[in-house]
Amino acid sequence: MQVRDRLAGALAAALLLVSLVTPATAAATGVKPPPKTQAGRSATSTAARAASGESRRATAQARKWMARMSLRERIAQLVMAPVYGDSPNARSREYREYLSLVAGVKVGGLVVLNRVRDGAAQRAEPHAAAAFLNRMQRLSKTPLIVAGDFERGASMRVLHTTAFPYAMAFGAAGDLDSTRALGRATAREARAMGIQWIFAPVADVNNNPDNPIINLRSFGADPRAVAAHVRAFIEGAHSDPHNAVLVTAKHFPGHGDTDIDSHLDLPRLAVSRERLEQVELVPFQAAIAAGVDAIMTAHIATPALDSKDEPATLSKSIVSGLLREELKFNGLIVTDALDMQAVAKLHGPGDTCVRALEAGADLLLAPADPKECVRAVAAAVTAGGLTRERIDASVLKLLTAKARLGLQKKLVDLESIPDSLDAPEDQALATSVAEKALTLVRNENVAGGAALLPLAQPGRACWFVLTNGRYSTAGRDLVEAVKQRSRGAQVTLVDPQFPASQLDALAAQAESACDAVVVAAFSGQAALPGNDPAFVEKLSAGERPVALLAMSSPYLLRACPNVKA
Repeated sequence: MQVRDRLAGALAAALLLVSLVTPATAAATGVKPPPKTQAGRSATSTAARAASGESRRATAQARKWMARMSLRERIAQLVMAPVYGDSPNARSREYREYLSLVAGVKVGGLVVLNRVRDGAAQRAEPHAAAAFLNRMQRLSKTPLIVAGDFERGASMRVLHTTAFPYAMAFGAAGDLDSTRALGRATAREARAMGIQWIFAPVADVNNNPDNPIINLRSFGADPRAVAAHVRAFIEGAHSDPHNAVLVTAKHFPGHGDTDIDSHLDLPRLAVSRERLEQVELVPFQAAIAAGVDAIMTAHIATPALDSKDEPATLSKSIVSGLLREELKFNGLIVTDALDMQAVAKLHGPGDTCVRALEAGADLLLAPADPKECVRAVAAAVTAGGLTRERIDASVLKLLTAKARLGLQKKLVDLESIPDSLDAPEDQALATSVAEKALTLVRNENVAGGAALLPLAQPGRACWFVLTNGRYSTAGRDLVEAVKQRSRGAQVTLVDPQFPASQLDALAAQAESACDAVVVAAFSGQAALPGNDPAFVEKLSAGERPVALLAMSSPYLLRACPNVKA
């Protein structure tokens, strides 16, 4: 991808401190479509018959697989274990553990995650990931279903795929056709690598600027706009029958208005039932109406729905009561990762799996100990806490989904992968959305009466690129782009752990050597980290006008009220 494209991708969520409202769809506004013609009704009837036949064949295949499984093997089908997209040596301990889970325990699926080293996510290489998944499929008696958190396309987890902007940029761009195209591209890239289950779109309404975990992953703060984009993504992902995928709306009943990361502790959504119906539940209702295949539960307490403050994932009143019975969702219910501390702190790994199934979940995502999970659920069935019928209902639903996706043919063609990834039209889409998402919030006049932006003399500006940390690669493409386009400009990468004395020296340098200062902040959180806030404040207090580019989270602008642009 050219530098211009990478820069556009980096700028995707910049300067968005305006209302992220997009046009509502007809379904969201209540506008009725025109009546169907006789030809339209005939076509619909034919399609319905074909779908019915396909459903019967898929169910028959699922029952055939299920008939040869023991109770423990059926329980294991409900477990999805984490992998990291690399291809370890067959004699390594890591490979032997995968072998044990796939061929021994016989887990039903895998989810592709990223390792984190020195604070930076290590994304998978597509050929290595696909080859590894092919290898696991050969080991599995029943086809594995493989998932990925492809919220911004496969690039969230895999290298050499189109670097789409975050969902909030799509919300800011306000173009539902672009969101549909994102869904379609995501399905194509996923299936090319042997991944059939997309854990996206995020249906959370991010109406809390201090949310540390949803933030940019949401389409925005307006529930109707979020609902419209959620529906568009689902439509796009379902639009190509040659790249069939399962699509998942998450995190039910809504993780947007929280200020705790559920990976670390249990957030609490303390709002009324009426507020939930007006805000949080709106995108999920739109997802259900659009035919979403699965809904992922959130590890959050919601007192208005469960007086015991149980995490939604473990709450029967939320999962079975609200989602199944009230909202009439008949698809797959998948937990968020069960090794997250919001639930892991409360119960042991086996007990957590049992409680999630008792609540109504169909799939147990990334339990802390998959083997203990299967053992505990089997023990619960023997003791009568869970019934075989309850287990079989979820197993049949999951196996039917596998058959419907065509997983009888388990392996992918490694040679064809490049033709499905990072397509030119996807690059153009990413660039277009990034450009449409750019929002100028403020642009005050400076000395001479002209507005600060565009810079009068770009070569006389000082740029400070605030990275996430010492080992972060964020901002490096921007540094190179500025150097190419603004000859003479001084560009400095700033680590949030720089001591105050070093930052003071940089501020003094800007005051004496530059006509203007541009601060590009790459933090994805709602506040600047480390010593960065004091540094920006010191720059703003100087004589040189300061422009702030919020390169990731738009909420950073709240912390820098004195910048000129």
